Amino acid sequence: MFADSVDSDIAPSGTLLGLLQRGRGDGTLHALAAPRAEALAALSRCLRWDPRRDWRLEHRSLYYARLHVELDAGLDDIEEYLSGPDDLTDTGEERTGLALSVLGHLTSYGDRGALLLLRRYASRGANWRWALDELAVRDDDAGLRPLGPAVLARFPRTPEGDAELAAAVRDAFEPRPWRLWAEDPTRPEQGERIGRAREQGSFGRWRRQLRPAGPRPGWSVRAVLDWAQEGDRIPSAAPSADPAVGGPLASASGALTDRVPRHREAAAARCLAAVAGPEDRPELLDVALSGPGIARAVALRHLADRGDPAALDLIEAAVAESGVPGPAGSADAPLGTVTRAALNALSRMRGTAALERARRWARREDALGTAAATLLACHGTERDAPSVTAALRRTVRAEGPDSDALWPLVDGAGRLAVHRAAPLLRHVYRETSSSHLRGRAARALAATDPAFAAGFAIECLWDCEESTREIAARHAATGDTRVVERLRRLAADPAEEEGVQSAVRGRLGSGDGAR
Repeated sequence: MFADSVDSDIAPSGTLLGLLQRGRGDGTLHALAAPRAEALAALSRCLRWDPRRDWRLEHRSLYYARLHVELDAGLDDIEEYLSGPDDLTDTGEERTGLALSVLGHLTSYGDRGALLLLRRYASRGANWRWALDELAVRDDDAGLRPLGPAVLARFPRTPEGDAELAAAVRDAFEPRPWRLWAEDPTRPEQGERIGRAREQGSFGRWRRQLRPAGPRPGWSVRAVLDWAQEGDRIPSAAPSADPAVGGPLASASGALTDRVPRHREAAAARCLAAVAGPEDRPELLDVALSGPGIARAVALRHLADRGDPAALDLIEAAVAESGVPGPAGSADAPLGTVTRAALNALSRMRGTAALERARRWARREDALGTAAATLLACHGTERDAPSVTAALRRTVRAEGPDSDALWPLVDGAGRLAVHRAAPLLRHVYRETSSSHLRGRAARALAATDPAFAAGFAIECLWDCEESTREIAARHAATGDTRVVERLRRLAADPAEEEGVQSAVRGRLGSGDGAR
């Protein structure tokens, strides 16, 4: 019935490994009921091969740390992984960041072995900055001070080494260790070197602020459009992750094209907001209808942001020219620059005219139809529920449970309380590998599925995402004895987030926990 995830690194959702990789509450519950060796093997795989779709946004560390404590897993496996030969060749922080974060939480739970392992890794490991950040918020001064010489030894006393040290001090996420080392009375030379690094970093920041190196357009509509188009010819060293604000073109699988331009759509649109006047409208309309790629995208965005009466017709014309037959972002329908910009422009529009046109377009089974349904999901009314449900079903079938296009549609199904969408939402909840999307599905199910409180809400109390646990704390039926016990444990857990504990206290204080 539905498309499946093609990510071979994620196990099926019905397996113990698949549940743990997704961070589902049932993962913890199944692991505690499974043979210990099987549970430990699955946990080890998750720590060694980070399963998150985006390791910078999704949470797993507290989830895995809690399971680690429940299983009494020990530290031998994590230490073997951190001290292995790969640490010398693969120095990317995403390889070891999850394991180090788990050690940080274990330290908070009183595991001294985890604290000592973090100290050793901060002295010798490749991802020492991450380990140092974990220690900075958990270790005491006496434990941090002896690490100073080992960390500073990483930076040779050369101009290049001094520059690297200045950058490390300037960019430190947690400055506490550097302050302790600079003020260590037993190592005055160390303090002098860190002081010079701080001065160098401060001077460099002042110089960049005084003379910004970034390109700036001229102060006219034509100059702004030319500057935006020029960016299409400049390769970008660090492509943006958000295509809605000018990120790189990507296929549906997420693969970047060989040539990644430095898109300036968002910046140019902001410039147009400052320089464009009523007398510039004819020029902007002409560019939005037939201008070169990036300049046309900028003009479309500008006109849509201002609710120009011609914007909707221009959006329809841009999509029609592309000839894209499938849903937005589907594997067989990569979007061009102008089409993508037109769909993004539609998503930014508001008002009665935009909603009425979206209701007409939502019947289409192409990129414009999906974008129109997305607009209705975010800003429509109850009359738009069938269109949102149809787009949700179409997207799940065509693109699977991990499609980014599902996020606003899932939110819309919950906002509009579309009860008929509950089966689709349950499918997304079970199958998606994105813990953020699962949390959105849980929130939508709380508004659409009468069985949520006695079903998924219970397992959500063990979920990896704070926001999902908070939803569960507000909705889980307390007739199940596991719920009351879990609520009390969350209330007493010092590592739990304040939002979750506030929701838990509200349930326990209301007398729900006594039943």
